Amino acid sequence: MATIILGVTGSIAAYKAADVASRLVKLGHSVHCVCTPCALQFVTPLTLMTLSRNPVVSSFEDETGSWVPLHIKLAAMADLFCVLPASANTIACMAQGLAPNALTSLYLACRAPVLIFPAMNGLMWDHPATQQNAATLAARENHQIIGPDNCGILACGDEGKGRLVSADCAIEAIVAALA
Repeated sequence: MATIILGVTGSIAAYKAADVASRLVKLGHSVHCVCTPCALQFVTPLTLMTLSRNPVVSSFEDETGSWVPLHIKLAAMADLFCVLPASANTIACMAQGLAPNALTSLYLACRAPVLIFPAMNGLMWDHPATQQNAATLAARENHQIIGPDNCGILACGDEGKGRLVSADCAIEAIVAALA
């Protein structure tokens, strides 16, 4: 089956990445989780490692096991690069080609198709800067933005757009991208 990079960023929705990783492994895929430092405020590497059955990369310090940088090795292995959830900060870094962490560095080295699953407050999603960054990414070859949901209660208590799409929707989009 496929090798999938599952990028996890700093969002309350990061816990849903664990469910998605588990489901992808059950489908027979090799899942490699790469977390931003902020993602680790919401989900633990042990959880993601156990469910993905692979070590979790969260900093360049995780790359000391080989002379080939791990983010380069994983980028070369990837059949699909997913960011779930994708924070406004990570979307901005990806759109502008910034690489302040292992996830965004891997993104720049990766040539696999990219699926981006935004999750943030609706006000943040609607901001012109976020919309411009999302449009920049969506215009790139083999890039697709899935979501965010247009309705629901957000972690901050607001109701409206910004929620991460459901795990079912994410799995459906990932399977379709691999077909």
